[in-house]
Amino acid sequence: MNSTKLLRYSMQLSMLKQLRTLKLINENEYRLIEKKLKKDYGVISNITA
Repeated sequence: MNSTKLLRYSMQLSMLKQLRTLKLINENEYRLIEKKLKKDYGVISNITA
């Protein structure tokens, strides 16, 4: 993964976590979106979990 793609993925994941923290999305929605982001960016595992 190149640095630009990694930065975009990290930013989107960070924003997603903020939505969950603010309770604007629930845990199920969070997991679905996280799964989609991983697929889109070719991420296999989440080392930040």
